[in-house]
Amino acid sequence: MPKVTVLIPVYNRVRFIGDAIDSVLAQTFDDFELLLVDDGSTDGSQDTIRAHADPRIRLIENPRNLGIAATRNRGIEAARGEYLAFLDSDDRALPDRLARQVVFLDTHPDFAAVGSWIRWIDDSGATRGRTKRKAADPDQIAAERLFRSCLENSTATARTAVLKAYPHREDYRLGSDYDLWARIAADYRLAAIPQVLVERRQHDSQASDERNPDYKRWRLAIFADQLDALGIDFDDEDLEHHYVLRRMHKEAFRPDHAYLDWTESWFTRLREANAARGLYPEPAFSAALGAFWSKTCWFALPRLGPAALVRFIRSPLRATIWPGLREEARTRLRLGT
Repeated sequence: MPKVTVLIPVYNRVRFIGDAIDSVLAQTFDDFELLLVDDGSTDGSQDTIRAHADPRIRLIENPRNLGIAATRNRGIEAARGEYLAFLDSDDRALPDRLARQVVFLDTHPDFAAVGSWIRWIDDSGATRGRTKRKAADPDQIAAERLFRSCLENSTATARTAVLKAYPHREDYRLGSDYDLWARIAADYRLAAIPQVLVERRQHDSQASDERNPDYKRWRLAIFADQLDALGIDFDDEDLEHHYVLRRMHKEAFRPDHAYLDWTESWFTRLREANAARGLYPEPAFSAALGAFWSKTCWFALPRLGPAALVRFIRSPLRATIWPGLREEARTRLRLGT
């Protein structure tokens, strides 16, 4: 049996699937199978896959278009490797990705999965100069799952047995990967290697979850699941405000005094609930709240001026501000390659 199953779900990616396959076949670690699950492609993607005559490649064809969550589940069930590495059909893995992540999982048996940083490329494969630096520390990853996806899915390599025990929720048409890692992070340790090991392609034919009108609804559902587990009372307005915490830049949102009041109260309630339930590691959870509080005040500056600084300094959350900013800076300032 192979050490690793590399799983690539495919749907109408004839332009890019060959590059994704080639990036896996070029890995310095070669004890793997490459499992491609085609989700009803109509553009010749299957012909491109079959043109790669490598015995490590397996192709499974869905009887009809089932969606990404069901397609990934089908691949996980068919995987033969001890570890399973996800890769999107329009992305590509750097040559040492599997080698680096296999060593990590072999030497850290208490971790369920490991991801990495990811760098954007254009449709021709040229670097766009943008790198997404995910948190690497396991406590920070676990603490932030209430706000963002723990791992960048296309960079994640996990223990196959864990993935089989935590299947994607197929009724989550969008964000099933965020939901997956949030559930796994509640029970297992996760990490990310602070280095670029995968390149993400940005192109015109790419579907953006965030442009889908249902994206927000599924995101709120994932937040609600975690808040229910935390035992905190919340309403639709709380969910709406919580959703904005990670999207202030994208939506050019400028908090007013009412939003700052809500944020301060909400974070205090989250800390108290976590003190009772212990679902998120401390002090990492309080540090994450401090970082989000500082960002909220920062985005309020253009609207509120010095009053935002006063709120920042005088807030009871001030004790959590500096640890949060320090950890955020450590994540952002590490150098990717």
